[in-house]
Amino acid sequence: MNGSAAVATTVFGLAMIATIGIGLWSARGRSKGLAEWSVSSRGLGVLFIWLLMAGETYTSFSFLGTAGWSYSFGAPILYLVAYLTVGFAVAYVVGPALWTYATRHGLISIADIAEFRFRSRPVGILVAVVATVFIVPYIQVQIQGMGVVVNAMTYGGVDLKVAAVISFVVAEVFILVSGLRGSAWVSALKDLLVIVAVVFLAVYIPMHYLGGFGDFMQRMVTEKPEWLTFPGHESGGRNALWFLSTVVLNAVTITIFPTTVAGYLSAKSPNALRRNALLLPWYQLLLFVPMVVGATALFVMPTLGNPDLALFSLVTDSLPAPVVAVIGVAGALSAIVPMSVFMLSIGTLWGRTVLGGGNGADPRARRRAPGTSGDAHDMRAKRLSQLVCVIAGLIALAGSLFYPNTLVELSVLSYEGLAQLVPVVLLALFWRRLTARAAVAGMLTGLAVMTVLWATDHDPYHGVNGGIIALGANLVVLLAVVRIAPGPGPAAPSAADPAPPGESAARTAVKETG
Repeated sequence: MNGSAAVATTVFGLAMIATIGIGLWSARGRSKGLAEWSVSSRGLGVLFIWLLMAGETYTSFSFLGTAGWSYSFGAPILYLVAYLTVGFAVAYVVGPALWTYATRHGLISIADIAEFRFRSRPVGILVAVVATVFIVPYIQVQIQGMGVVVNAMTYGGVDLKVAAVISFVVAEVFILVSGLRGSAWVSALKDLLVIVAVVFLAVYIPMHYLGGFGDFMQRMVTEKPEWLTFPGHESGGRNALWFLSTVVLNAVTITIFPTTVAGYLSAKSPNALRRNALLLPWYQLLLFVPMVVGATALFVMPTLGNPDLALFSLVTDSLPAPVVAVIGVAGALSAIVPMSVFMLSIGTLWGRTVLGGGNGADPRARRRAPGTSGDAHDMRAKRLSQLVCVIAGLIALAGSLFYPNTLVELSVLSYEGLAQLVPVVLLALFWRRLTARAAVAGMLTGLAVMTVLWATDHDPYHGVNGGIIALGANLVVLLAVVRIAPGPGPAAPSAADPAPPGESAARTAVKETG
């Protein structure tokens, strides 16, 4: 190992130790129940909500995929900034509504919400299974992204597979002990490094290689105009219609992403979520930096074998090892933070709804299982959630080590698949007539349409994102079933119902949402 690799590897090792230390330290003096582990006892303020949810959106893809897409395609990568910003505008309304409903009824996940709304544990289990299928690939993407980042930042000193194992161990250690609060604290370190790194790169890379940002833009306009307009450079039909349909689909879907909902439910109040929705779009400005760096690589390394390495290839080529290491740690933590929240979300989905007895058929099940005290039942659900958290991580780790392309291919469909949960999780809270039969029929139809379009290579279909076509089919079937077989009204309260008498949490939620 040469000197640069030794320096970078040492900095990386110290950063991982610090990450575990911060995550474990965040658990001091906290309660040990499931609510604290999964949603931080609904006690996070605006700053930590911002750090947590920013950490989920600025992932290893932001360093690798964003620069890679910019290098390969150009303009289509702008969908990333667009959908996140529009999604936060939608979250301004959706977040407080979900927080109010979940707080009123003691719910902690999208499966919990669906189960309680329809008074049907099978519906909750189905939501948990579908969400898991489309989240596990995201964990693998982060693990593999971490491997690429660490291998690049250490000049090949740390093997891809070794880095994958390290990322899994680091994330599991602090998430099992500290839960969502640990992710929020680690995200504070990660965001500090990310902001410093990308602001520096925004100035340094164009200046070092092309004489400044003005010269960079001039060369893009004169030499690479195809990258600046839709459909971009050999982007596979990602034209303006694809851009608009993808922005709409992803902006709505991100509001019910299990990890996003975990962020909602960890807030102290709906007002904290509203403030967060106003602040988060500013964070997305940082995404323009890897786009610029990726485009700069077009002129510096025009024959780059792996476009995803565009950013780190320039970084390792032009900067000293200590600086490379700091930027690499920012990229590594951008994989670890979302990875930890993804694993926690899967654990929460399964720990109570699938394995822990659920709550839909009998509201008292949320507090007490037969033959156990409420506290004992809560701890059992937490232990089951932690076990599933480990299992989900191990599946993703095994995929990254032995089948690196299998689950990653599924990640392409993640947003499209999770979009089919929007009616059963969100629409159901506002529409009293929606029945479990209609919601499930629509969801299964949407999943089938999405899968067929993808399997027959018709996604996008005439330029339209296949996921939004599937969501349209979902809603058509849902409406048809409601009309043909309307059924009785919902047994469980909708979001518009008044709070049950005597529930102080409900009164608080209604007052704050007011």
